Amino acid sequence: MTAPRILLAGGGSAGHVSPLLAVADRIRRSEPEAEILVLGTADGLEADLVPEAGFELITIPKVPFPRRPDLDALRFPMRFGGTIGAVRRLLRERRIEAVAGFGGYVCPPAYLAAAAAGIPLIVHEANRRPGLANRLGARRAAAVLTAFDATPLPGARRIGMPMRPGIAHLDREERRADAVRSFGLDPSRPVLLVTGGSLGAQRINETVHASRTALLDAGVQVLHVTGKGKADLAEEEGYRVLEYVKAMEDAYAAADLAITRSGAGTVCEVTAVGLPAVFVPLPIGNGEQALNGQDVVSAGGALMVPDAEMTPGVVTGTVLPLLRDADRLAEMSERSRGFGIADAAEQMAAIVIGAARGA
Repeated sequence: MTAPRILLAGGGSAGHVSPLLAVADRIRRSEPEAEILVLGTADGLEADLVPEAGFELITIPKVPFPRRPDLDALRFPMRFGGTIGAVRRLLRERRIEAVAGFGGYVCPPAYLAAAAAGIPLIVHEANRRPGLANRLGARRAAAVLTAFDATPLPGARRIGMPMRPGIAHLDREERRADAVRSFGLDPSRPVLLVTGGSLGAQRINETVHASRTALLDAGVQVLHVTGKGKADLAEEEGYRVLEYVKAMEDAYAAADLAITRSGAGTVCEVTAVGLPAVFVPLPIGNGEQALNGQDVVSAGGALMVPDAEMTPGVVTGTVLPLLRDADRLAEMSERSRGFGIADAAEQMAAIVIGAARGA
C-alpha cells in the first residue's frame, strides 16, 4: 500500500496552527512514510512553527475577503483566482489525495481547489461560532469535524480539539508534585494558574496581581503566565511570574484551579486534563469566547466571569473560597474531564488517512 499524500491548510493564529500540527504529528506517527504538506502564509505563526516541527510549508499570499467597496475589492477576484490556481497546480504536481483545513486565510483557495480537482476535503472548526472560511468549506467537505457541539455547520460531528499528546494524555495527579516543584513552588499548598494566552490578558493580569496579598495570606500560591511582553509584575515568595511556559502541560499539572480566557484551544485543553477553571472571555470579536466556554460552565466544570466584572472582589469572594473547597474542586475536575475529549488528533488523523486512501 502506497503512503498517503496529504495537504493540511490553516494558519495565522495558534487556534489554527496548533490543531493542524497535532494532526500532522499523529499522521506521521501512524504513517511514517506519508507525504505531508502544510499550506500557510509567510507572515503567520505557521511560518516558524511548521518548519520547526519538521513539516514542509508551502506559502501563498494572504487574500482576505473584501469588507467594503474599495480598490482592494476591485483587485480581489484576480488575486483570489491566482491563489486558487496556485493551489490547484500544487495539488496536481504533488498528487495530493486528501486536503484537510483548519481555518484561516489560506483555506478558501485550498477548499475550492480541492473541490475542483475532486479531492476529498475534511474541515475542522475549532470555535462554537464558525469562521467564514470553514462555512465555505463545509458545503464541499466529505467530513466536517468540530471541537464543540452545536457548531452550525452542515453535517458537523464533534471530535474535540486535536492537541499535543503531552496535554491530551496528561495525568495531572501523577505529575502534580514534580510540576509544582519545577516552578519553585510548594506541592503542599494550592496553586492558582493565571494565563491569558500567548499575548496575555491585561484585565486578568492586573486584577490577580492586585489581589496577590489576599491570595498569599490565605496560603494560595500563584503561577502567573502573563503573556509576551507583560512579565513586568513583581514576584514574591509563592507568586511566580513567567512571560510564557513552553510546555503548558506542566502548568496544568501544577494547578488546582485556573483563571483564563476561553479561547477554543484553552477550553479544550483544560477539559481534556480535567482542570477546573474560571473563564474570563475576551470581550471583543463576535462573542465566540463566551460561547466556547458555555457548555463547560453548564456541565459544572467551570465558572464564567465577564471581563468587565473581573475585579479583586471576584478573586477574594469567588476564587479564594473555591480554592479552599477541595471537594468542590474535585467535583468540578470530574465534570470538566467528562466534557473533554483527549483523542481528537487520533480521530482526525484516521479520517484524513482514510479519505486519502478512498475509504
